[in-house]
Amino acid sequence: MNAAQLFVKCLENEQVEFIFGIPGEENLDLVDALLDSEIRFITTRHEQGAAFMADVYGRLTGKAGVCLSTLGPGATNLVTGVADANMDNAPLVAIAGQAATTRMHKESHQVVDLVSMFKPITKYATQILEPDTVPEVVRKAFKIAQTEKPGASFIDFPENIAEMATLSQPLPVKHSRPTTASEKLIKEAVLAIQSAESPLILVGNGAIRANASAQVYALAKQRNIPTVNTFMAKGVVPFFKNATAMGTAGLQKGDYENGGFSKADLVICIGFDMVEYHPHLWNPRHQHRIIHIDPLPAEVDASYLPEIELIGDIASNLLQLSAMLNTRANFPLDHPLRDATMAEMNRCKVSQDFPLLPQKIIWDLRTAMKSNDIAICDVGAHKMWIARMFRAEKPNTCIISNGFAGMGIAVPGAIAAKLAMPNRAVVAVTGDAGFMMNSQEIETALRCETPIVILIWNDSQYGLIEWKQTRKYGRAAYIDFKNPDFVQYAQSFGAKGYRINQADELLPTLEQALKDNTVSVIDCPVDYSQNDRLTQLLGSVITEMHD
Repeated sequence: MNAAQLFVKCLENEQVEFIFGIPGEENLDLVDALLDSEIRFITTRHEQGAAFMADVYGRLTGKAGVCLSTLGPGATNLVTGVADANMDNAPLVAIAGQAATTRMHKESHQVVDLVSMFKPITKYATQILEPDTVPEVVRKAFKIAQTEKPGASFIDFPENIAEMATLSQPLPVKHSRPTTASEKLIKEAVLAIQSAESPLILVGNGAIRANASAQVYALAKQRNIPTVNTFMAKGVVPFFKNATAMGTAGLQKGDYENGGFSKADLVICIGFDMVEYHPHLWNPRHQHRIIHIDPLPAEVDASYLPEIELIGDIASNLLQLSAMLNTRANFPLDHPLRDATMAEMNRCKVSQDFPLLPQKIIWDLRTAMKSNDIAICDVGAHKMWIARMFRAEKPNTCIISNGFAGMGIAVPGAIAAKLAMPNRAVVAVTGDAGFMMNSQEIETALRCETPIVILIWNDSQYGLIEWKQTRKYGRAAYIDFKNPDFVQYAQSFGAKGYRINQADELLPTLEQALKDNTVSVIDCPVDYSQNDRLTQLLGSVITEMHD
């Protein structure tokens, strides 16, 4: 057995289902070894698509998604998707072939220091230098990628090491037992909640990673505590029939008031990732008492100094917390964020405006999709609307990249979502710009028989940037472009193509596309002049990067 064959055995030992990537000269041995494995290799049309697929697979399943490239330009093409997974806390293991160690000490064709390049965007990056170390390296890469907070690992695998013989075997996979906070700390948290007059729950994606949605919902209902979610925590608390669900925060400065932070005397942060909604935006005067509930201690920040930290398994700590709390308190609930969101959607659900209003597109999309279907949202102006208005009733049914926020994630991400969850319908919600960044993966979807719907919000420009430019400078710069005919483009791959020509066509088209059992592309013109209404309705806008 050579090191490449051992590497594949180690991947099987980690229960890897899919590897997304592109074969190359320096990963030949590894790719050949995969022919004798049950692991399914998904050949992509670009390494960035492969990394985004591994990113979304990891986020949906909790198991590390795996992507593979060759050296040099193949590996550099992985960077955006790997960085996205790392900042969105999605477990991912990236593997790159590398030149033989005999030529790495000098100037050599396509050779760059990949370990140094990937170190800033991963939790762990290393190079295999001996065949017998393969089991340790692979086990460590997966363990680190999947341990809270999850993220990316990178393995550089030189071609001459891959060819070497070895007698080593995969290491046993051990999972750590979840811990819980001490009874003393939980009692302190109970007293803090029971003494608060206006508590507020801020729930982040960590609660989804911990499978703690039911416990968050139970706590909110038990004490009638208003709950605000970040972009990546949509669906933790069902929005439509739950009065405690205020909606999504982190979009606008007005969320401070409308989300209830300005009136809160205690903020209960559950699985909160600071990368999504920085505390200086919701705790600007450092006035809030904070309870931090998470597997890891709180990040050190002047605006985030928790009074109590319940470290360990989120679900277990919430169960113990709820068990100790007294009878339900009738806290007065203010609903400005929730009420404004619902009123705006109801106002626009029958709109006949064309190009379509964002609110109308979202209403029809939500109507066409079942509650457990999955929407993969790309980055752009439409992301702001999906984050605010799309009603997610279950966790991991609206996937938004909001840490690194890499444009181009929707189409490859939708393919991964369909592979991971084959019994659910999947819709890639994307702008025309984001779509064109990885539209080549339509061929991958068709070849791999992963039926998805791609809904393109078409405005023929970088709409979010135009919005920001106009608000800041009163004029736009270099944001316009021309699109291909998306219907013919889809058909050229063998996919179905639809064009929306009036508002009442969208819902039946979505319903048909979801039944098509193939890749369907819907070209839907959008009127982003409503962007200003979003800011006027709910406060002044902030950029996705929070400036």
